[in-house]
Amino acid sequence: MNFSKYIQLMRLDKPIGILLLLWPTLWAVWIASQARPGIHILLVFIFGTVLMRSAGCVINDIADRNFDRHVKRTEHRPITSGAVSVKEGLVLTLLLSLVSFALVLTCNTLTIGLSVIAAFLAASYPFTKRFLSIPQAYLGIAFGFGIPMAFAAQLNSIPSVAYVLLLANIFWAIAYDTEYAMVDRDDDIKIGIHSSALLFGRYDVGAIMLCYLMTLLLLTVAGYLVHFGLVYFASLALAGLIAIYHYFLIRSRDRQNCFKAFLHNNWFGGVVFVGIWLELALH
Repeated sequence: MNFSKYIQLMRLDKPIGILLLLWPTLWAVWIASQARPGIHILLVFIFGTVLMRSAGCVINDIADRNFDRHVKRTEHRPITSGAVSVKEGLVLTLLLSLVSFALVLTCNTLTIGLSVIAAFLAASYPFTKRFLSIPQAYLGIAFGFGIPMAFAAQLNSIPSVAYVLLLANIFWAIAYDTEYAMVDRDDDIKIGIHSSALLFGRYDVGAIMLCYLMTLLLLTVAGYLVHFGLVYFASLALAGLIAIYHYFLIRSRDRQNCFKAFLHNNWFGGVVFVGIWLELALH
């Protein structure tokens, strides 16, 4: 059996999506545990992130199979090209979801309940591109739902800082996914699906930078809520410099540079995590 087609279908050969989902989850895991997460929590949230992102990619390709064949970048995806059938994709999604849910069942009732909402968000996101003008905001909720789940799993409650972090993640997702959408702007117009790049139009670069600013402001608020100090806020300053670097990449709207900026968001999320880790480790 040729497993490479399933690897491609789950995008395991392109881990940027996993990282963009994992960083905010780890922000929450480290804050909720005061930098002392148990091995059980780490396994649940790291493997759960990989499994649910993989399932989300499969559902996305099933939902978009009739659109993807009209886009050069996606026309050779396994389901669109016929290398994997829709039935196979659905079976794979079910298996990934069941394994992920089995992991969550080892947590408390609140976390299990939140996982049902998380699964709905992941499964429904691909369809929001048909009717939402800014599906990237919905993506931010779906990609950030590991935040309240991480607090629930460790504290059996969801403190206010979790909601601030979730809101920060929504603005961050709009920023990086608009950079991604700028690559496909012409194709999206042709096939008739919505994106933030189309919504913002000629104000796209300014809107992205505003979203980065809101992300950093909300992360600052989160830091104050948990009494973080200089190390954490220094990491936010560094993340701000990364956002400014992205401005110089995207200001010409060159497709290749916009995609480069999208990929570089891994460093933005990673820098914030290192700031959280060092802040807690030093106190």
